[in-house]
Amino acid sequence: MGPALKLIISIDVEEEGLFSGEYPRTPPGVSNVAQLKRLEFIPQEFGFPLTLLTTYQVARDPAACRVLAHWRDHYGAEIGAHLHHWNTPPFAHLPEPEPVRSEKLPLSLLREKFQSLLTVLQEGLGVIPRSFRMGRFDWGPKVLSLLPEFGLKVDSSMRPLTQERGGPDHFLVPADPFYLPPAGPGGTALLEAPLTLVPVWAGTPQPIYRLSSIMPGPWGELLRSAFHYLAVMGPQPTMYALPVMRWSVRRHRQGGGQVLNMYFHSSELLPGANPLFPTEAAVSRLVRKIRKFLEWLVKRGPVQGVTLGELYTEGGEGG
Repeated sequence: MGPALKLIISIDVEEEGLFSGEYPRTPPGVSNVAQLKRLEFIPQEFGFPLTLLTTYQVARDPAACRVLAHWRDHYGAEIGAHLHHWNTPPFAHLPEPEPVRSEKLPLSLLREKFQSLLTVLQEGLGVIPRSFRMGRFDWGPKVLSLLPEFGLKVDSSMRPLTQERGGPDHFLVPADPFYLPPAGPGGTALLEAPLTLVPVWAGTPQPIYRLSSIMPGPWGELLRSAFHYLAVMGPQPTMYALPVMRWSVRRHRQGGGQVLNMYFHSSELLPGANPLFPTEAAVSRLVRKIRKFLEWLVKRGPVQGVTLGELYTEGGEGG
């Protein structure tokens, strides 16, 4: 039997009203955070901690903070930072509708938004986060340059084999954690813990990327975007069926993978808070899928649950 597979369960703890095509500065609310109670079986039955990557709108809500503090104090959850820059102050008049890509924001404005997020997390929860995920996975050099400045040690903003049109290119990043070079002289290396996404057919990403690089105009980016929907899989319960989640783990281990980073959103736990999960039945199916996946994963061999910060402390894997 090989070494224990490390499992990160990273949850974007966020406001309602997302995934609707609208990005208001004042979102509907954060009542979905209380539904994290549906996941208590994860630490109680499996002993796995959660990483709760928390937005500004959640951290400024006293009731939501009490829920997160309970998870931290009773179940060993880590509270990290999750920047939704479209509804985190300060705000400025911008030439494009929200959400404006982070690389198009003035660095000074982006820095102030980071400061607002980190300040409200410290005031509301008494934490100085070490882990981070950028909203909409909109990660670029500007974000990278700011993370060490705010004491953030591990990022989880990259999606391998994925390219949204107009977004950052993370197509060929590894599926296992790795270290990013320092942003400048004397800087600190940042641990990147990407979502676990692997190709359905081994060996296909590199030829697809080479082909896309020589295609004219937007066609190369379109090909990389389509590849994610046609030939990629992972242990992501809101994206893939249970058999596909299991298959992705086998493929990841066959390729030498040592860490699984599974993610979803707190809003997916409240019926109607996320359009993909409009009913109680839909949410219950999601929770059952997570439970069945974890039962299967544990039966396959040793699994060690870790938070993003713990992975950094242990020195990462695969980097």
